[in-house]
This record gives sequence, C-alpha cells and structure tokens, in this order.
Amino acid sequence: MEISAAGRLEVRITAADVGKRVSVRRLSSPGDGGAKFTDTVGVLTSWDDGVLVITQKNGAGVLIPESALVAGKVVPAAPARRRGPAASYEELARVAARAWRPVESERLGDWELRAAAGFTRRANSVLPLGDPGLSLDDALDTVRRWYHARGLPAYVQTATGAEGSQEPLCAGLERRGWEREVTAELWVGALAPVADRADAGGVVLSRRADEAWLARYQRKGVSDVALRVLGGGPSVWFATVPGEGAPAAIGRCVVDGRWAGFAAVEVDPHQRRRGLATTVMAALARQALDEGASAAWLQVEADNEGARALYTGMGFTAHHAYHHYRAPDAGSSSDSSSSSDSSSDSGSGSDSGSGAG
Repeated sequence: MEISAAGRLEVRITAADVGKRVSVRRLSSPGDGGAKFTDTVGVLTSWDDGVLVITQKNGAGVLIPESALVAGKVVPAAPARRRGPAASYEELARVAARAWRPVESERLGDWELRAAAGFTRRANSVLPLGDPGLSLDDALDTVRRWYHARGLPAYVQTATGAEGSQEPLCAGLERRGWEREVTAELWVGALAPVADRADAGGVVLSRRADEAWLARYQRKGVSDVALRVLGGGPSVWFATVPGEGAPAAIGRCVVDGRWAGFAAVEVDPHQRRRGLATTVMAALARQALDEGASAAWLQVEADNEGARALYTGMGFTAHHAYHHYRAPDAGSSSDSSSSSDSSSDSGSGSDSGSGAG
C-alpha cells in the first residue's frame, strides 16, 4: 500500500490507470473490533460510475465502490515466477494452439476463429491475440455470426494472470453478458526432470491414435474430425501402456521447437496409484528430448488435486489461467458446451484422475 510521509494510507490510482496491475486496500464490513480491510491485487479493468473492477489472476472480477478505497497503487505488470522456463503468454498461447489444431479457421485481424465440428471448446473458440481490427462489439457480432453459420455456440478463449494476458477483454466480455464456463491453468516446467522420473519400459510410442489408444481415451465414439484434431500438430506422439483389453494408460505429446506439450494422460481406474501416468510422461519426454525440446507445458483444472500434486513433484508451476467465455445466446452443443474440456481436449492426468483442457 502507499503510505505518505505523514504515515497515512493513500489512494495513488485513478481511472487513467485502467489496464494496469494494481494493489488496493478497501474498507469491508465493520466487525466487533472496528473497521476491517480487504486487499485485492489484479488488473484494473474498469472504473465507471464510482465502481472499480479488478480482475484477479484466476479471472474473477472484484467490484469495489470508490468510496470504500483506503489505499491503492500501481504494481509491476506480473510477479516474477520462481522457477520453470521463461515464456510470455503469447508464446505459450501460440504453442498450445498449434498442439490442438482446428479443422477450419479464419482470421479476424489478429484474432483466429477456430472450428472443428464441436469437438472440444479449444478447437471451437476464438483465440484473440491482438486487435481484431474492429470495435469489440462489432468483432463479437462477427464471431457470433461465424459460429452460428456452422451450427456452433460462440466461444472466446482468454487468459489471465501473466504479463500480456487478457484481463481487460475478460471484463469486456462479462459486461456484455458472456458467461465464463471453463477455467483451468497452463503449467510449465523443465523437460529433463520429467524424462528422469521413471523407467519408461513397456510404453509403446506411435505417430497415430490407433484403436487400442482410443479404447482408453475418455471421449468415446471419436469422429473423423476428432482424429484430425488429435493427430494435428508439429510432431505428435501417442503413448500406450498395453493392458488386458483396453490399455492400462495412454498419453499424447506434441513437440514444437523447445516445447513439449502433454495431454490426454489417462490411466485405467483399476490401475491407478502405480505410477503409470509418470511412466507414460517419461517415455514421451524422452522422445521430445531426442527431438531437441527442453521445456514442457500441460493444462490442469484447479480442482484436480491428484494431477496438481503429480505435476508439482515433477517441477511444474502455474504460468497463467485460461478461460472459455460463451456468448449469452449461444445455447448448448453436444461437445462444446455440455462437457468440459477435461482430458478430452488437452488434459493431462495423474494416477488419481485426468486433468484439464
């Protein structure tokens, strides 16, 4: 908080600081012990009619009456991460997009409209990396028409919590009634420790998702479009641990320059807690190292404690949160909106369950 020479807390922010990362202290409900205060850190995304909106790292918007402000200041754009490979949000967003390609896309300025017949939100949503070349209202109208023409609900994928992420866009979508349906996190880590975690013997690597791999994949009845999405990417590998009937475990990895992206790591529920997820990831990591990768990324839901514990032990840390916003009149879709992107889209799973997409 800002403290003056006289020792008083001061508000050092104004409406001109919209778009900047701020730290504020506000007066909350008084209790038996007198006044109580609450601190909030995030991006100041609006200051209208005497109300501030601060979008936090997890994408949640906090409304604060101007009259409740006790102190406030502008703080650095993003806190320094303690470990993990350095990367900007835009770099990771583009790498993740190349690892999960749609079957159809179109540019709207710096935005990419993506469609894949409804198979997962990420392949059927807008990736907004820059200026669409139109006002936000006109851009969103174009987005809705584009997806409506394909019989799909309109989604926009955004991110928060990293330098260059999209807190102002999130706030703008929410003001226009777009609903945040999915929030997960993208984690990063060094690749070599993943490769060293386990003996990767017994894992079969393939360039395609064969029938055995698909038998363990969470999303059943995979269509030709889904197979195109699964098989798309710069260098795609599928890992299988054979079992009786369906495989005991599977995984997917996309190697893209220095990055290796892990996804769809799934384990037979009857064979969890045996280190199979670690074994699958180790085999894929060794292949990625052979192709020159040095860093890794994956996506996981906030409430998947098993997966988060596994990845923390491997040295992964959260880089940013990402969200899917649905247009207010988008309705529902059998793949895009009725199910989350967990595993079926890009998730990595632990021996206790699957992660996020």
